[in-house]
Amino acid sequence: MSGFRDKGFGDRLSTAESARKAMQQRFQSKAAMDDPALAERKAARQAVSAAREVRLAEREAAKLADKAREAAEREARETAERNLRLEEQARETLEREERQVALEIEQKAARDARYAARKARR
Repeated sequence: MSGFRDKGFGDRLSTAESARKAMQQRFQSKAAMDDPALAERKAARQAVSAAREVRLAEREAAKLADKAREAAEREARETAERNLRLEEQARETLEREERQVALEIEQKAARDARYAARKARR
């Protein structure tokens, strides 16, 4: 094993330093902000994000419009039902009053008939 050489502390330090420098150079080359491809990808991501926000805003607006429409329909239906009940109550009141008037007329006619019969007997 004459080819095996035990690395010393200095060799390990220099190897670690060179590895650190290599990683730093790789990172700096990737992080270059003036890279047109990077700027293009960033612009594409921003465009997609803006489009997503627009779609979300449209969806929210549609939900609010649906809620407002449903509330208006419900209010109109309740108003129609309330008016129908009021008309029915008015019709029932009118029929009750007509029956009362007819009953009073019948009672007066019966009373007049009894009175006339009593007068006729004399």
